[in-house]
Amino acid sequence: MSGEEFVPLSLTPLLIGIFAAIACALPGNFLVLRKQALIGDAISHVVLPGIVVAFLLTGAISTWPMMLGAAGAAIVAVVMIEAIRRLGQIEPGAAMGVVFTTMFAGGVLLLEQTDTSTVHLDVEHALYGNLESLIWLDAVGWSSLLDLTALAGLPPELPRIALTLVGVVLFIWLFWRPLKISTFDEGFARTIGIRTGALGMALVIVAAISAVAAFDAVGSIIVIAMFICPPAAARMMTNRLETQIAWSVIFASVSAISGYVLAGYGPLWLGSTDAVSAAGMIATMSGLILAFAALWGPCRSRAGAPQAT
Repeated sequence: MSGEEFVPLSLTPLLIGIFAAIACALPGNFLVLRKQALIGDAISHVVLPGIVVAFLLTGAISTWPMMLGAAGAAIVAVVMIEAIRRLGQIEPGAAMGVVFTTMFAGGVLLLEQTDTSTVHLDVEHALYGNLESLIWLDAVGWSSLLDLTALAGLPPELPRIALTLVGVVLFIWLFWRPLKISTFDEGFARTIGIRTGALGMALVIVAAISAVAAFDAVGSIIVIAMFICPPAAARMMTNRLETQIAWSVIFASVSAISGYVLAGYGPLWLGSTDAVSAAGMIATMSGLILAFAALWGPCRSRAGAPQAT
């Protein structure tokens, strides 16, 4: 594929897929170690009431109201999960189950009891991304990367997910030491003055923001897979947190690149004329990487968490 074809048709979807995968995998490392890996799945179930409320407040079905509504619902969900888990002294899975069902049922109830029950609410902006459609129509080749007029026509999902990735990296960099200590020994973290409750809440809120930003571009399938598969596969490759995070970034990137390529060209190589979903193939590749790590990873059979040093 020449640059005249690759840049407008494949460059931006590929970058969006990579950025979204890494933005979810980075906080996913800490969520996996804290046994909160299903936070991403939780968010995908609880955005419905946020979307409905956003429509009721704005009367518009467009990207930003849907995104803000979904983000608000996601943050409310993670706050409720943490509150129920801590106050009720129950397992995180049980707390998530309570919040899942309550908020999803609340969203359905809002749909039925308001005028939105007769309106087609397009939740595609928050749940069902279409990676293949995020093409750069104003690009004519590699020279467009230096053309300000062409850059103005970039799909808005690219700068949005790029900014989200930068925010996630900054959060982890700024709170690296407290995150590392509280992840491995919460009791010791409290004794040295780290506010573990607030830090844990901040982590899940960052994860929620990453998930909602990625939903708009790539859909919930990739988001749920990337929160779990690259970090879990990376965990089986090393016993050191820093190395685990590096492996998770590599696995997320490889999943995004290979999944996108195989979605478009894999069926052609097998003699078919139709492509398959890029989101589904990226999630499939992340699952295969996790399976290979589980079978042949050097740390697959070792007990305990990675070393915090």
